[in-house]
Amino acid sequence: MLNTFRSLIIGLFSLIFLIFSQKIFSQHQEKTGNHSIETEHQKEFNPGEMIMGHVGDEYGWHIATFGETHISIPLPIIVYSNYSGFFFFMSSEFQHGHSTYKNFKIAEGNDNPNKGKVVELIDGKEIRPYDISITKNTLSLFFSIIIILWIFISVANAYKKREGQAPKGFQSLLEPLILFIRDDIAKASLGHKYMKFTPYLLSIFFFIFINNLMGLVPFFPGGANLTGNIAVTLVLALFTFVITTINGNKNYWTHMVNTPGVPWWLKLPIPLMPFVEILGMFIKPFVLMVRLFANISAGHIVALGFFSLIFIFGNMGGAAAGYGGAVFSVAFTIFLTLLELLVAFIQAYVFTLLSALYFGMATEEHH
Repeated sequence: MLNTFRSLIIGLFSLIFLIFSQKIFSQHQEKTGNHSIETEHQKEFNPGEMIMGHVGDEYGWHIATFGETHISIPLPIIVYSNYSGFFFFMSSEFQHGHSTYKNFKIAEGNDNPNKGKVVELIDGKEIRPYDISITKNTLSLFFSIIIILWIFISVANAYKKREGQAPKGFQSLLEPLILFIRDDIAKASLGHKYMKFTPYLLSIFFFIFINNLMGLVPFFPGGANLTGNIAVTLVLALFTFVITTINGNKNYWTHMVNTPGVPWWLKLPIPLMPFVEILGMFIKPFVLMVRLFANISAGHIVALGFFSLIFIFGNMGGAAAGYGGAVFSVAFTIFLTLLELLVAFIQAYVFTLLSALYFGMATEEHH
């Protein structure tokens, strides 16, 4: 039984690798345009461009390529220009970034600060409009919200119907995690006030965990780097910051502006300690934001780096070197994928635990 399970796991990750490799290669072909075979072979593979292209956000969702046919999901472009007004159209109008539509285009150029963003051409200059388009990460966010709502509404209904009975299905799968967040994180960090903050802690844990897992799936609707997007981690950190600040009690703010036990000359005439404490209040959510963003993005970048070795070895030493590099890349990619499954849980746990600790410090009562 163990050998069968091991074989299934290895086969699954090998299949994921093949799908992801095909996706990388097809997207690289798509971004280079419809050139001749000779031109395509002569074009040097750029691993940095490929990696950042996959880690970053985009205005469409590429699915697969079969021959010269590119299958992708066009997404809504919603922009407002101070020069020409409001526009709504689909990203397919850009022809994978090769066309201009109503003076709008996808900015290009490695030195262009707007690279990969929608810009408007005004008198030969690229002007950035107000952009509220539905991007790949935005669509992935909607998918994850639907999945989370479906899972937990189903579990909640099951608890109502099976009150007092042993859990079944999703109940039995999620109940250990729910109890872990409640007892080992919320209750341990917050004491008797844990119930007030448990809904938020459960929400933030499962949101990060599920999106981390979806980011490891190389095919639709997975593959988006949502929790590796610093704008998303910024909003999550802001939620924790706002809840901490609003719920801070008198004891919390007293320690912030007039820390007991600290010599007066560290408070007056230069308020050194209050400055350090208030600065620390902003550093805490900043650390939350950067830790989640950096760890999730780093995992994807390293995995894509191993994929890039296949093409780099192929360009340097021909097909034989490429196949040799593929064997090396497959082995390390399987290892990294297993490691990232662990990281997906650890990062969700760390973000939730630190949030609970911040809430605990803000609501701690001085006796």
